[in-house]
Amino acid sequence: MSADSGSHDDEAPDSTLGGYLQVHNRPPAFEGSDGQPYTVSIEVEKTANLRVPWIAYLVFPRWAETGLGVVGHVETPALWEGTGAEEVTALVGRTPLLGVKQLLDEAIRRRTEDLA
Repeated sequence: MSADSGSHDDEAPDSTLGGYLQVHNRPPAFEGSDGQPYTVSIEVEKTANLRVPWIAYLVFPRWAETGLGVVGHVETPALWEGTGAEEVTALVGRTPLLGVKQLLDEAIRRRTEDLA
């Protein structure tokens, strides 16, 4: 992924996905471009690619407006790859929350286009 994944001393500790999960012990919530509430989950899978056998992507569960249950989801394609599960999880974790929100809105757009 081309998002800035460097470390910046002046950033809040919860300004990245991994930092937010560590500080708050829960996933961040977002309002999607469709006006619906979402949270985010990091998904990591092993693949058949021997050079980079691990991939990661984001799944965004869409919550009922009452917050009482998940009523759907959107997801990104595989955006990170590496040689180990911990490596790709760390790569995802360095993604700024603003970048996560952009990925959510792109996933919503793709779903809308697929349904059209």
